[in-house]
Amino acid sequence: MPFCARRRDEHIFKYLCHCVMTEKTSNKQHKARNPEAEMSFWEHLEELRWHLVRSALAILIMAVAAFLNRHLIFDGIILAPNQPEFFTNRVFCKIGEMLGLPGMCFEAVKLKIINYSMSGQFMTHMKISFIAGLVLATPYVVWEIWRFLAPALKETEKKYSRGAVLVISALFLLGVLFGYYVIVPLTIQFFGSYQVSEAVNNQIALSSFISTVVSGTLATGLIFELPVFTFFLTRTGILSTRFLKKSRKYTLVIILVLSAIITPPDIFSQILVGIPLYGLFEFSIWISSKAERKISPAG
Repeated sequence: MPFCARRRDEHIFKYLCHCVMTEKTSNKQHKARNPEAEMSFWEHLEELRWHLVRSALAILIMAVAAFLNRHLIFDGIILAPNQPEFFTNRVFCKIGEMLGLPGMCFEAVKLKIINYSMSGQFMTHMKISFIAGLVLATPYVVWEIWRFLAPALKETEKKYSRGAVLVISALFLLGVLFGYYVIVPLTIQFFGSYQVSEAVNNQIALSSFISTVVSGTLATGLIFELPVFTFFLTRTGILSTRFLKKSRKYTLVIILVLSAIITPPDIFSQILVGIPLYGLFEFSIWISSKAERKISPAG
């Protein structure tokens, strides 16, 4: 190869290398300014994977802690609503005495819980440990989800969503506490004392009792997220304040029916459950109206 041609090829090669390096440096600088701007689908998938891994690890740590504290989880929490000494049971009993409603005194209802499966108690221990880990790690899991979604939000959206992690976690935990201290004791009282005949005694399977406690607490925790769901559905245009206001009477009927099903047959217990749930619905209407006002200028 002639000398001039070789020199020319060397210049071309150096020029191409310089262009590639310049482009890589430019991309790095651009990513430093806006890390999510140049992320590919696989990079987003990798980022999501690590958020899920950290969330799963938090749940696992809390589940192991719950597993190692078996007596606290079962005797102190899960089985406690079955005891007459439980806080809510004592309060209801005193209120029943003052109002002349002996049916609200839960001292007579102490269920006999049995296990009929060889591995039933161990599997129940594993299941409850996982659920306890999930509940305890909820604030961290919600925070990880927000961290993944935050880069895709606009500055104004980030501003309004900064407190979302705290609000979502607080509402869920508040719902769990309401379900545990109000819904679960009333449900145990009603179904545990209900008899079709005095010849039939209630012996409750461990799995059935656990299912009642878990479903009563977690379902109420999700119900208390209604304002959050309402906010996002209103922001996306799926739901409107006008529709919620029109649904007031139907919602009230549904709440009264649910309260009548899960509580003893007295008006005080139904009011005790119905008022907070209806108040949550009215709060959701207020949240929806606030969300509509925020998007109205853009519309």
